[in-house]
Order: sequence, then C-alpha cells, then structure tokens
Amino acid sequence: MDNHEGATPPLAVNILIVDDEPKNLAVLETVLDDPGYRLVRATSGEEALLALMADEFAVLVLDVRMPGMSGFELAAMVKERKKTSRIPIIFLTAYYNEDQHILEGYGTGAVDYLHKPVNPSVLRSKVGVFAELHRKGRMLEAANRMLLAEVGERRHAEQKLNELNQTLDRRVTERTAELEASEARLMAASARKDEFLATLAHELRNPLAPVRNAVEILKRRGHELDRVQWATALVDRQVNAFTRLIDDLMDVSRINQGRVELKREVVTLNDVLSDAIETVRPHVDAARHDFTVLLPDRQIAVDGDRTRLAQAFVNLLHNATKYTDAGGRIEVAVLVENRHAVVTIRDTGIGIPHDSLEKVFDMFSQVESALSRSRGGLGIGLALTQRLVQMHGGTIKAYSDGPGRGSRFMVSLPIAAEEVPAAPAAKEEAMAGVQAGFRILVADDNVDAADTLAALLDLLGHTAHVVHDGEAAALAVPEFDPEIVILDIGMPKLNGYEACRRIRAQDGGAGRVLVALTGWGQEQDLARSREAGFDRHLVKPIAVDALQSLLEEVAAQPRAASAPKPGLQGSL
Repeated sequence: MDNHEGATPPLAVNILIVDDEPKNLAVLETVLDDPGYRLVRATSGEEALLALMADEFAVLVLDVRMPGMSGFELAAMVKERKKTSRIPIIFLTAYYNEDQHILEGYGTGAVDYLHKPVNPSVLRSKVGVFAELHRKGRMLEAANRMLLAEVGERRHAEQKLNELNQTLDRRVTERTAELEASEARLMAASARKDEFLATLAHELRNPLAPVRNAVEILKRRGHELDRVQWATALVDRQVNAFTRLIDDLMDVSRINQGRVELKREVVTLNDVLSDAIETVRPHVDAARHDFTVLLPDRQIAVDGDRTRLAQAFVNLLHNATKYTDAGGRIEVAVLVENRHAVVTIRDTGIGIPHDSLEKVFDMFSQVESALSRSRGGLGIGLALTQRLVQMHGGTIKAYSDGPGRGSRFMVSLPIAAEEVPAAPAAKEEAMAGVQAGFRILVADDNVDAADTLAALLDLLGHTAHVVHDGEAAALAVPEFDPEIVILDIGMPKLNGYEACRRIRAQDGGAGRVLVALTGWGQEQDLARSREAGFDRHLVKPIAVDALQSLLEEVAAQPRAASAPKPGLQGSL
C-alpha cells in the first residue's frame, strides 16, 4: 500500500482504490489524478482494511474479484464498522454482469456498480460528486464546531445581561436576527445546490439515452440510408444539447471568477438579434409557434460583444420556446427610449407566479418544481443572461400576469454614440485555398477521436495522417510534411506541448500551423499554448464550423508569428 506522492492541497480528500492488479491501480490513478485528491492504493482486502483504520476516506473504489478477501466481503466488513459504514463504495468488475451479482453488490452497501473497461469521464464524475460531498461534510462539521463555540459565548453573555443596559440588549437582539437571517440564506442556498446537483445529473443523462439508442440502431440497421440519416441527425442534436449545458456551466464559472472579457465593438442590435433568431429558429419551427419580429426602420448601434449579446437573447428566446406549449405565440419587439434600446420578448407560455418574478434570475432557480419539471434545463440560463446584460451596462426585468398567462422579458441596453463600421470585404481566396486541400497531421491518443477527425478532414477534401502519441507525431512530420499539425495536449511519450516544441525545432517547423487540441480553454491554458509555440488553441469537441473557420483562415493568411488566438477557440 502506498500513497500518491506530491503536496496535498487544502481540503484534499482521501480516496481509497483497491485492486489486486497493479496495472489497474495505475490506470485508476491516472483517471483520478487531481490536486484535490489524495489517492491511497491497496492490492488486497487486508491492506484496504488497514488503510480504513488509519485514515478517513471520501469514497472507496473497489474491484469485486480479488484473491483472498473478495470485494463483496470487504464491502460487508466496511459497512459493519461504525467508523466506515457511511463511506460510499463504487464497485468495478469485468466478470459479474448477472443481476444476482449486481444485487449482491448493492446488498453489501455499494452506491454504484461499473463494468470494466470503465469510462474515465463517468468514473471521474461519480468520484467527484462523492469527493465534493465529503468536503462539504467536513466544512459543515467545522461550521458546527464554530456554531457550538458561538452558542457557548452567547450563553456566557446571557449571564451578564442583567448588568447590561437597554442599548446592549437591543444590540444582542439585532445580532440574533442577523444570525437567523444568515442561517436561513445558507439553508436556502444549500437546498438550491442539492436540487441543482440532482437536476444536473438528470440533464446530463438525458442526451445520452437517445444517443445510445441511435448507436444501437446504426449497428443493427446501418445499411438503411434513411435510418442512418435519422440516427446521425439525432446524435447531432443531442450532442449540441449536451455541449450547451456544459458551455452554460463554464460561462457561469468564468463570470463568477471575473474571467470573461467582452470583445467590445460597435454592432447593430439588428445583427445581434438576427444571430439569436437564426440559432433558435429550428426549435421555434419544430414547436409550430407563431413567431413575430418587430424591428425599427433604422439600425440601432450598441457597444458590446456581438457573440455574448446574441447568447443572452438566445437564452431568452430558447426559454420562450421551451416554456410555451406547441402552437403558441412569441413576439420580439425593439423600441428606443431615452438613448436606450429596449428589446421585449413576449410569449404565451406557462407564465411566472408573482412571488417568483424576482427569483427567476437567481442561480439554479426554475418555475417548475423538481418533480414536475418536464421541460429540462439547469436553472442557470436567466442568471447567465442577467450577468451578460449587466456587463454591457444594461438591465433586464421579468413580467407576468401569473401562471398560464405568458411572460414578458425586457432588456435595456445603452445606444452607442458611434456608427457601425462597414464590414470588410470577404476574401475569396480563403475558400480557394481550403478547396485545394491541406496535408494535416492529427495526433491524439484517443483512437476514436483521432480517426473520426481524420475522416472528417478527408470528407472536407484534405489529406489526413493519424498518430497516437507525441513522439510519433514529431517523427511523422519530416516524412509526411504536413502544412497543419493538430496535437492533443494529453498524450503519452510526449505531451502536446513537448511535441510542439520538437516540431518547431525541426527544419521547416516555423512554417507549419500548429493547433492545440484540449478540453481546457481558460486564459492560463491559452498562455501555456502560446509559450509552447502553438498558432491556434481549439477546445474539444471541435465543431465543423470551427474547424472550417480555422482552415479558411489558414488558407487566407500567410504564416505569422506563433500566438494562439482566443477568438478561434471553440466548444460548439
């Protein structure tokens, strides 16, 4: 038994991983590598019991089939001990698939049962939930200790109340009221958090079910063209829904941390609304809504980030579409009042209770209850919209005559003093360069991801070559002579940063376009790509539009100094 090396950060939680195969433990350590975790490994049930006696653990990841003491026997012993009875257990197995074995696992106290090979994202997600709950529990215990200490202090103060005057008595009363209000706010926030976690799990699972069904249909009916087209369209819709959920979560996180920088320019509100309407139009048409847009005759200029403003209106229009029964009416109108453009979005949907009008902009707030919720969503769209509008110096208000009587949202934005600049002429040579086709090297240790990206590039008229580690990428460049190299960051032998530096050092390396491919898209990630020598930084999953934009820009422009461009990072 040994511990994961490295400094333990504050509030790091212990996670016990048990498997009799060292290579399986190594895989689990790689999957669960996180600065917030202290991984403790054990190769037998006996070692695991010793670890459980020595430390406190947030979750136990346990192999079922082990020599000597089996996973089920170890789990039963863990649940019998008072100290360890509350530790969540996740079983991993490659052998027991029958219902009786699964029931036996749950009967011994397991909270989940995963089959090998385990999906890394699923395992990380499940362990992450239990780790966070453990952290919250530790924080709550600390808070309880502080509260008990404060109660003791208050009792001591009560003994001296007779010696204090009326002013001191009034202060104690006011302080008590403040504490009660603070506790009520904390309890309400905790309730919203718990409901959000349950809703998040539900919403993230929703797109996966139809995707899994579509894949199975493709396996069984892949020779039928209409079935293939239907299944691929379904997968595309669900992936877009899944990505939108993640994008909204990431945007809220970035805004809360002050990491969102608006790319301000003078744009017309007409263009912003056109972008938003184009995005939601398929959903509006599918719901058979009567959709009316009333715009003023003249162009209205605002100073803002066109993409972020469109995102705010997409959220409002998407809500109007989602919360209005099929065949309803949605209206978008724009007026100018006191040097402000006022955009009103009105619908004939389910409406909002009067006591919820102010709360609809709270994080995780939804009109429907958790049990009756049938229209999906995490309850963060309106909170995100409000913050984006406020970042542009605007305001947003919600109005409704009550349940079943529709809703009205009014967004007010200051009108820009400058005129909208003329759009630059399009460069025809961009598409010509793309049509000519590039030689593109794709390096990704995820075989499916690399092969599908290469297949897509081939369909777009390019010649793609695939390797699966950073060292192979550096070795393939001189022979394949690619114009563009797409490198995954997390690869064996050489990671993407090291492979980029090695390729740059080769003959002709300065003339190649190097693209970083990663799931990380924060400013520090862009800076690290820039330092390594990348020209572009793309965030997984790559959308076809983002990929084509990259190829068009490379075709249109001569090679420039290496500097990743945040504007091209995509997660669509």
